[in-house]
Amino acid sequence: MENLFRLVDQDQDFFQRKWTLVNGPVIVGAGPSGLATAACLREQGVSFVVLERAECIASLWQKRTYDRLKLHLPKQFCQLPKLPFPEDFPEYPTKKQFIEYLESYAKHFDINPKFNECVQSARYDETSGFWRVKTVVTSGSNKTEIEYICRWLVVATGENAECVVPDIEGLAEFGGEVVHACEYKSGEKFQGQKVLVVGCGNSGMEVSLDLCNHSASPSMVVRSSVHVLPREIFGKSTFELAVLMLKWLPIWLVDKLMLVLAWPSMGPLELKNTEGKTPVLDTGALEKIRSGDIIVVPGIKRFSLGQVELVNGEKLDIDSVVLATGYSSNVPYWLQEGEFFSNNGFPKAPFPHGWKGNAGLYAVGFTKRGLSGASSDAMRIAQDIGKVWKEETKQQKKRTIACHRRCISQF
Repeated sequence: MENLFRLVDQDQDFFQRKWTLVNGPVIVGAGPSGLATAACLREQGVSFVVLERAECIASLWQKRTYDRLKLHLPKQFCQLPKLPFPEDFPEYPTKKQFIEYLESYAKHFDINPKFNECVQSARYDETSGFWRVKTVVTSGSNKTEIEYICRWLVVATGENAECVVPDIEGLAEFGGEVVHACEYKSGEKFQGQKVLVVGCGNSGMEVSLDLCNHSASPSMVVRSSVHVLPREIFGKSTFELAVLMLKWLPIWLVDKLMLVLAWPSMGPLELKNTEGKTPVLDTGALEKIRSGDIIVVPGIKRFSLGQVELVNGEKLDIDSVVLATGYSSNVPYWLQEGEFFSNNGFPKAPFPHGWKGNAGLYAVGFTKRGLSGASSDAMRIAQDIGKVWKEETKQQKKRTIACHRRCISQF
């Protein structure tokens, strides 16, 4: 409480805006990472506040994914801590099923995020020893500023908070429809069109396949070599087989075995481990490439009206462009801290040390290891905070009992 008084003394505008003292951590983000952390904290008996800029949980999944999306890994590798997927869900749940799972997860652990609260800034106040998290709450046309004062701050905004739109010469003069993959829902509206898909990761491959299935003619830009693995081998998940082999074999040897099935020279597990790049798990696009239904083209030189010129000098007439160019972290835009996070919005410390910073700062879901990595972070964070919480609660009870005894002795 003394520290809080210090905070009030040094901030003359403190009482001129709404503020809330949080008895526990503030979690920024109500996606799978934030929900997993909140659930683990609930199990530890720690109270918390979850802030979410959208009006729903898992806004990336609900608002910025295409209709045909399914989990690329078997459900046992994607479930969050303390609550498995329903048994009747298929091995690769659909987008709709995953959202249903997340909503039931939030309900099961009584997680109630504060929606429509966009964090503007968060900084650690060394004088008071608290984090100060400033948000703007949007309700219709009204906006209200609120400041949260907390001892712990959990960054759960994830690796994919903002879409990446590359600066390509002439794109503004192209004239046709240009959408990012986060806006793409279905190939139905592109039926009969020539569509350029920029990007050849999992999203680029799936969008190209979906366009084919809706009678469009996609050309996919591939600037460098890509790992393409079958999603299953002999009826088993490729990822599951790799995980099993890693129990007995070194990563380099597992990669050698994977290279029999993949493109190019560096193994997919080594590439994922060193650079965080995810191999493409094929769900049918490779067959369409072999048949010529999906045309692979090199990098882009420039766009012009209704056309794209490639780096090899070839020109293509196209109707629309889908930018499957990925996402980025938005942490540098609001977190005022330079020790734990780097300029690219990811923790500086490599896995598995990037979950805990100084002064009560934590990160969840930045391991580039998907949902299983986020779950691992969440459990570590909850245990770390829970240990301090329980010790301080125990000390508080001792002080209360001692005070009670002194009061009795007065009579």
